[in-house]
Amino acid sequence: MEKKLMNESMKSELYQSIQYIAQSYLSSYESVSDQRAVTIADKETIKRLRNIGFPKTGRPLKSVIDEMIDEVYANQAIMQHPRFFAFVPSPATPVSWLADVLTYSYNPHAGSWLQSSSASCIEQEVIQWLCQQAGYPDSAGGLFVSGGSMSNLTALITARNVKLTENEYADGIAYLSGQTHSCVTRNLRIMGLRSEQIRNISTDDEYRMNVTQLEQEIIKDIKKGKKPFVVVATAGTTNTGSVDPLHDIADLCEKYDLWMHVDGAYGGSVLISPKYKHLLDGINRADSITWDAHKWLFQTYGCSTILMKEERHLINCFSTHPEYLKDAVTENDQRNYWDWGPELTRPARSLKLWFTIQALGTEKLSQMVEHGIQLAEWAESEIKKYPVWEIITPAQLAIVNFRYASYHFDEHELELINAKISQKMIEDGFACVLTTKLNGKTVLRICAIHPDATEADMRNTIHLLNHYANETGSEYKKQNISKK
Repeated sequence: MEKKLMNESMKSELYQSIQYIAQSYLSSYESVSDQRAVTIADKETIKRLRNIGFPKTGRPLKSVIDEMIDEVYANQAIMQHPRFFAFVPSPATPVSWLADVLTYSYNPHAGSWLQSSSASCIEQEVIQWLCQQAGYPDSAGGLFVSGGSMSNLTALITARNVKLTENEYADGIAYLSGQTHSCVTRNLRIMGLRSEQIRNISTDDEYRMNVTQLEQEIIKDIKKGKKPFVVVATAGTTNTGSVDPLHDIADLCEKYDLWMHVDGAYGGSVLISPKYKHLLDGINRADSITWDAHKWLFQTYGCSTILMKEERHLINCFSTHPEYLKDAVTENDQRNYWDWGPELTRPARSLKLWFTIQALGTEKLSQMVEHGIQLAEWAESEIKKYPVWEIITPAQLAIVNFRYASYHFDEHELELINAKISQKMIEDGFACVLTTKLNGKTVLRICAIHPDATEADMRNTIHLLNHYANETGSEYKKQNISKK
């Protein structure tokens, strides 16, 4: 008689393991503020992991779980740490985690109505709600994808499909700025665009796309016989939180019949805030919007959306209807989302956001977003207390850039000192603050969106950065004296 994959012994072990994992996760979440924000695996840990190998006979679940917790999950940047201020954090809520556990336990295939009718219905409902927040009409739609990169790629492919014939692909021109996320350029290259088909538009003093130069470049390309087809604006740049002049860009796109895409992967979440949604005024005029829920909507990875003002463009671009999928053909109100984007096999990413909204409510989510903006303002006010620091970009959309700028050091030394401050903070583990480049200068950057981070967290982080600045400055002074 053939043995079942899961016998009674295995079943019992699984039950115990699930309980153990839940307790371990909740304990870790409750104590996350006491943990290091970043832990990098040492050489011995890496050596142990490489030597584990692949056993012919299975090992006890408990030992494998402990190995994962102690050797894998323990060595990472804790993106949900209240004082993880690098990149764009992902402070996922326990509610989102729970929904993820549920969804991946039941493992629905969210490609077709036949395979996941209820999940497809929920995906449609969540997308419509997001479209409403963006001010889109009833003709709007979209779908969930893995992340901002996939969302932007989906938008760009659709834009090309709408605005160009296949014979015009080689002459198509895309416009972005120096602050546009790097994935956009990568996506354009994936699509086959050459370097000479990508225009990098300068930015103004607030790191927003220069609309005057944008129009000049469009006119030049038209005169050369090129085919401008898309402008990529940003609502919440990764470096500074800047929002491009959306109305001005929309005016140009309408004037020259270009597709307007807004990368709101990060900043899109302020749309759920009645207090701050005006910061994205004009986004409703975009043809498409990228919006990541695993950033400022507090979801686990990966949970992003692509929104389209006219949902039909997605279907026209991606629907193929191969023979082996003919049994999954649906009525008009029943969505087969594999016809709406690049993915055929797709998890039900919408369910955890829907679950989170049901459990917390939109008002609570809005307050959590608004708290992030307050955190960056607290950080800025604390930085201003130290005369040797300068604000490079003021707090906006929960991001602030600043640098140590003591007149005792030249620019080269300041570059090294600011980088060293970040390094020391990482080694300390209290918080994670990394550097970026603005106007050719190395600056420290804080992106603070964790709903559990406090004013004290912000002030203590700045205080510690100042401590490391003074410490590093003293080290450089001693080095300079010894050289003399």
